[in-house]
Amino acid sequence: MGKGKLLLLGVDGGGTRCRARLADTQGRVLGEGAAGPANLRLGVEMSLAAVRAATDQCLDQAGLRYGDGRIVACLALAGACEPVTLAQAQAVPLPFARVILTSDARAACVGAHGGGDGGIVIVGTGSVGWAITEGRDHRVGGWGFPVSDEGSGAWLGCEALRRVLWAYDGLIPWTSLLRLLFERFEGDGYAIVRWMGAATPRDYASLAPAVVAQAGQGDAIAVELAKGAAMHIDQIAAKLLAIPVHRLSIMGGLGQSILPFLSWQTQRNLVTPLGDALGGALHLARFDSKYQRSGRAHG
Repeated sequence: MGKGKLLLLGVDGGGTRCRARLADTQGRVLGEGAAGPANLRLGVEMSLAAVRAATDQCLDQAGLRYGDGRIVACLALAGACEPVTLAQAQAVPLPFARVILTSDARAACVGAHGGGDGGIVIVGTGSVGWAITEGRDHRVGGWGFPVSDEGSGAWLGCEALRRVLWAYDGLIPWTSLLRLLFERFEGDGYAIVRWMGAATPRDYASLAPAVVAQAGQGDAIAVELAKGAAMHIDQIAAKLLAIPVHRLSIMGGLGQSILPFLSWQTQRNLVTPLGDALGGALHLARFDSKYQRSGRAHG
């Protein structure tokens, strides 16, 4: 690599983990890395520390150091839609030739449709709908757990624990799922309450795999919750399809698990995503490097 050649850094930072990939402008991957959550809602400093940790791994593999001034970086982070939080993150000086700071959902939409028009519904730690049509961005939901992000892993975990306490109070029958979750707290309802006092969306979402696994085995409560999550995802999908979008994809760590529970109206409109948020972040960095060759700014 020549000294003056630009490099591209894509970062996908969500509520569970942060991934980074370093590439040259021809698309050759030079390094990859991963770290903990990078949701700006949980703290700008913590999020950017995760970005730094994942980026350091990329640079180590490429034989470079943090601070190399040739890098055009697209940081696609959860929580970047919130104006005040976005401004705080933009105010932090970062040692790149240029920084594009955007949401992980927007980057995922770009990746899913190869930079073209389309829509996505992300079902992961959180949930959100995003579409790009004729240069315009459209967002549905994704305001943050617990007031939003219905149908997400965090939502599933919270609703499951709610039902554990209902069963403990004798309001509903116990099921395999509820007993399994109750055992995680050593059969102590107050332990659940203490845990909830400090639990993050990621903590709640850690319970979601048990819900979908039990749903697959026919547990009545787990099936009820999976269907409830799918109903919320169907609503987001319907809103995006009404824009209209002609390509719609389901993405996120729980996307495939929820897919069988989605309505036929949603499923018939789905296409396989072409890429993911990390690929979308690199696409945005590459596009920016072509048209913004000088100066330092935040997008």
